[in-house]
Amino acid sequence: MRLLLAEDDAAQAESIKTWLEMDGYNIDWVERGDHAILALEQHQYDCVLLDRGLPKASGDEILKSLRKHNAQTPVIMITARDTVQDRVSGLDLGANDYLVKPFSLEELSARVRNQLRQHQTQQSHDLRFADLVLDPQAKTLTQAGKGVNLTAKEFQILHKLMQKPEHVMTREQLEESLYAWGSEVESNAIEVFISQLRKKIGSSYIKTLRGLGYRMQLPQ
Repeated sequence: MRLLLAEDDAAQAESIKTWLEMDGYNIDWVERGDHAILALEQHQYDCVLLDRGLPKASGDEILKSLRKHNAQTPVIMITARDTVQDRVSGLDLGANDYLVKPFSLEELSARVRNQLRQHQTQQSHDLRFADLVLDPQAKTLTQAGKGVNLTAKEFQILHKLMQKPEHVMTREQLEESLYAWGSEVESNAIEVFISQLRKKIGSSYIKTLRGLGYRMQLPQ
């Protein structure tokens, strides 16, 4: 799971980032509103933690931009603005949740989990390709009716490929789905995960297009 944290208080952002990374999330952190807009245009996030008082573009402007493009990404506003009218206006702009500073990190984790559950329920349709059935909500894969045990990263890669099986996914696109900015990524990490997937489901399901990337293919 990849989250965007838009927060201009460096000390608070570091605490949130470190805490949520311990929950197993990959966190991209930006300090400016215009950088948040750029990140949302270029990357797909599972949830956004959005401060309202960002420089260069406010949290309200960012949320308006996101919803204008019909993006359904869950957004939790994290802000010191604590009046009832502040909460109402934030939710009316399209925020899914509203958390007033100071807040406990445990509560933040619970609210993130809640938003991810709700979003996954809305998009919980099984993905099917040949005899593969992937359940995004239960995080399971079956092949010809039999369960296949995958690691978290193997599951994420196969999920990405099966969402648009006819599309070619570049190595960079697959890396983006697995790692946050600044994470150390082995140069052959994706190749290793693809190799492990092929051992588990069969070598013919994932096609390598040299110089381009990977896509699903029907087994011969």
